[in-house]
Amino acid sequence: MPAMSDMRSVAGGTTVVDDTDAMNTGMLKKIDFSNVNGFDSFKPSDNKTKKEPFVIAGDYMDENRPYLVKIGKDGVLAALQKLDLELRNTGQKRLLSKKAPVSWTGKEIIPGQLGLINHGGLPKILTRPGRYPGFPWRNWWARSWEGTRELSDTVVEFLGLKIVQVSQNQAAVISDPQNHIFVIKNSGFVALALEGSYKVLAVVDQTHLPNAVQDKVTRQVLGYTYEVTMKSSVAGTVKDFVVATFLNIPANNCAVLQRGDDLELLGAGQHYITNPNVTLRGLYTCGENQIEMPTKDIYTRDQVPVSLTIYLKWQLTSPLMLTTHGYNTPYDALRDKAQSVLTQIVSHLDYSAMVKQRNLGGDHLQINDGNDPSAAFLDALRTQAMDELHQAALEYGIVLKDLAVIDRQFKGDVAHQMEKLTTRALQTQVEAANVDRENSNKVKQEEGALQVARIKAQTKNTEADAEAYNALATARARAQALKIQTEAQAEATTLLAKADADAILLKAEADAKVQDQFAREMSLRRVDVERIKGYGNKTVFVPTSEAGRTTDAIMFGFGTSAGARAQQAP
Repeated sequence: MPAMSDMRSVAGGTTVVDDTDAMNTGMLKKIDFSNVNGFDSFKPSDNKTKKEPFVIAGDYMDENRPYLVKIGKDGVLAALQKLDLELRNTGQKRLLSKKAPVSWTGKEIIPGQLGLINHGGLPKILTRPGRYPGFPWRNWWARSWEGTRELSDTVVEFLGLKIVQVSQNQAAVISDPQNHIFVIKNSGFVALALEGSYKVLAVVDQTHLPNAVQDKVTRQVLGYTYEVTMKSSVAGTVKDFVVATFLNIPANNCAVLQRGDDLELLGAGQHYITNPNVTLRGLYTCGENQIEMPTKDIYTRDQVPVSLTIYLKWQLTSPLMLTTHGYNTPYDALRDKAQSVLTQIVSHLDYSAMVKQRNLGGDHLQINDGNDPSAAFLDALRTQAMDELHQAALEYGIVLKDLAVIDRQFKGDVAHQMEKLTTRALQTQVEAANVDRENSNKVKQEEGALQVARIKAQTKNTEADAEAYNALATARARAQALKIQTEAQAEATTLLAKADADAILLKAEADAKVQDQFAREMSLRRVDVERIKGYGNKTVFVPTSEAGRTTDAIMFGFGTSAGARAQQAP
């Protein structure tokens, strides 16, 4: 395995777990449980021996290291110049090339780039922008152009030269020439390894670690982890070894670390571990949790086995106390203790009392009718169970919020017989309910038929009323129409008669106004002609008086002759 660093290895405010000698920050708790023999013996360690701290806040580059320069606020170019000066002061080949740029031909370097030259296996860096021609030949006979790199690249590697600079939320895991592991954040360095090399094992995004750690019971995400490995050759075989572990712990969660017999608590935030002696014991949540879980078979006082399903609600307040007692999850601790407490309770109950009692849960699940003689005893047991389990949970750093038995299943011959009786009772209830349902359905059907008959009768009455009303309205309409027609005809006849009378009167008045005797005679003759035409030429008109008999005869003759001629005329 590669040797681990014995120096501080953190930059910024991220918590680091390493094996270097540094001051204990006092941010987290430490417990020694090497001499714990039981629950009552648990207490913080009184050992006064100075132990190496788990958590430090140092920087790998706080110490002066050959050919390693931290990138400061002046940037990469200033760090390269400082490294070049250190190389020249120690008699090594310079890093920065003395070539001057031109503007007319050659390899081009734009601002923000570095030019890389291979000078006999050693790196040469061009930092000034411009063009670098490939002549005179004496300047290039032992050199070759290797291209350019961006100054802002996270990692630049070239012939032992290493430039590393990480941004926010990034962390670079580095192995130095002695295989020491260190991590940098929010900064960077330039280094030249003349013996060995600096290897960038990984650049980690600390806010998006790939591996989610879930509680196996509640399925709640406790945090995120990522392990960085390094390949090492052991006996000719290349293997991957974990050299750094990154943790991202959400708010209200925590992690427990272990080194030997010592435990340490890490709060929420971003952390990483590079100490091989420190292991991650587990991740925990300090929020409330709840679960339903079954118990093993428990025997009542009359030896009837029963299986319970219990509801638990808890909150972990001290993960160190839980891990000290050897439990990996609060569920494991509560399950064992709840089984023990419920076994004690059920062993004092008879089967009949268990059947009568609805549950052993909290008050919000209990229905107490006040008539059960065993209710007081069961209430006392329920209170005792809650008190005992709550007190036991405190020893594990757990606060029990609620406990309830929400289901129970009796087993054995008694339970089988009871199941048969219960099944028969249920069948009887179902049959009775079916009979009641059928009777109710029949009554409802009869009521429905009666209601339909009533509706039909009302419909017929309504139709008869409508027909009678229509007939009456039709008769009234016909009578009214006949009356109007008769009145119209009478009025028309009256108007016609009046018109004829007026015509006759007007004609008589006109004839009376004629003074000429001949005209009168002609008018008289026209009257006779019209009379003969009206009554026929064979009609004999008898005078009604003696006076004017001769005249009448003459006139008659003239009239007859005139009528005959009129008929003969074509």
